[in-house]
Amino acid sequence: MSVGMAAPQAPYACDPAQSRGRLFPEAPSRTRSAFRRDCDRVIHSTAFRRLKHKTQVFVFHEGDHYRTRLTHTLEVAQIARAVARQLGLDEDLTETMALAHDLGHPPFGHAGERALDACLEAHGGFDHNAQALHVVTALEHRYPGFDGLNLTWESLEGIVKHNGPLTGPNGLPLQRYAQHGLPLGIVAFNEKLDLELGSFASLEAQAAAIADDIAYDAHDIDDGLRAGLFSIDDLTAIPLVAGIVVEIDRRYPGLDQDRRGAELVRELISYLIGAVVSEAQRRLDEVRPVSAEEVRHCGRQLIAFSAEAAGAEKAIKSFLWTGMYRHPRVMRVMVEAECLVADLFSRYTREPGDLPPEWQAGATGEAESEAEQARRIGNFIAGMTDRFAITEHIRLFDSTPELR
Repeated sequence: MSVGMAAPQAPYACDPAQSRGRLFPEAPSRTRSAFRRDCDRVIHSTAFRRLKHKTQVFVFHEGDHYRTRLTHTLEVAQIARAVARQLGLDEDLTETMALAHDLGHPPFGHAGERALDACLEAHGGFDHNAQALHVVTALEHRYPGFDGLNLTWESLEGIVKHNGPLTGPNGLPLQRYAQHGLPLGIVAFNEKLDLELGSFASLEAQAAAIADDIAYDAHDIDDGLRAGLFSIDDLTAIPLVAGIVVEIDRRYPGLDQDRRGAELVRELISYLIGAVVSEAQRRLDEVRPVSAEEVRHCGRQLIAFSAEAAGAEKAIKSFLWTGMYRHPRVMRVMVEAECLVADLFSRYTREPGDLPPEWQAGATGEAESEAEQARRIGNFIAGMTDRFAITEHIRLFDSTPELR
């Protein structure tokens, strides 16, 4: 099969006709599969639109051409579909999870997440995956029969488990949850609808997860070059990048730096997608799953980078960590952003009347505990765009950082 051609639907792909269904039963759509319906619901959600003004690395007003959470998400979806198409997976389900994976991110990227996690430390902390689940199961209010988007089991599973099982065979938390336990929101929802936290997610979810890594690597390089944080020559310290640049310079001598950088990003994406598809096919040939259920219980991740590509990808992340994410210019803005989020949380806790009426205690007619109040305020802040968070801070405080 040549690169770019769609494979026929594979037996290990998720079949929308065999979906485990929705928490709230609904009549099937006359014109769309269950997974296409999920995807459309994510696109039409309020949380998805808010991604337009949420930070990827650079705050929205630092420049019109830098990635936002929305443009990053669209790029993840494009890469995820390319992987799914070549492996014969369900593209609609893959796209759903790619589009939904960042719905739980607060304003100001990982800085906002760190700030909210600290504010909520005494009440279970903050986790953007758990928040994404909360968005699509509770916080969206668009349908008359239920809160949330009422996505299929397969979409919810992918949102929660796209990076692998959350618990081991003994039921104990794994990965980043090993130390502090599973987020309360995931635990609570799992009691309503068992997402089988100890199994792997579908191949569609795995494709979306690795597409996120590819998009981060390639497009943060693009934004870092645009911002002048490093040069193409600096990037040639990474062997894979050095090889790509040599080939670009051979084919296009004298190319201007903007086009040289764009060609580098394009070639890098193509290389990483190809490496993922080849390695996934190799692993699938070893395991030979004949159903999506066998994928979940095969005991290993099946969509992954090859050993060579994994080493290259690790080198790219290491370069970006020091050359971009820890760059003094970026760090200064992110430290100020953390303080801004913490200020808002503290103010709303002290002065709950400063919240919009629908977010104030008593709006539901029920008394709440200190923990419930903190989670409510955290949900409100997590849904803010960068722009709205800055506007609120200006409204409530005498001075607000410029975040530039």
